[in-house]
Amino acid sequence: MSNQGYLIGILGFGLLSGMFSPILLKQMTAVVVILSPGLLISSPAVVVFLAYLLGATFTIMLAGIPAALYERLTGAKDSTPMSLWIWLAGTAVLALPAVTTFFGVGGF
Repeated sequence: MSNQGYLIGILGFGLLSGMFSPILLKQMTAVVVILSPGLLISSPAVVVFLAYLLGATFTIMLAGIPAALYERLTGAKDSTPMSLWIWLAGTAVLALPAVTTFFGVGGF
């Protein structure tokens, strides 16, 4: 599998986590509302969109930490398929509450 396949999976899980996570939505919305007077945001749709975007970005960044540690420990100069698998698995684990919410089986 090429690196693009891994990255598409990482972005897909990040998107699901940003949009449907019952854990992140409240916190990210609060952050955007606190920052909105400085950004001159008055539309609720824009606030929700930025909360989704911030949640997805947070998920992808947090899931990348184990992959970055693996690359540092192995001395890799570039991303390897193993580090991309670690990143994908971390993103999938962090997106698990969002996936259960998406399919409606988690009881959230």
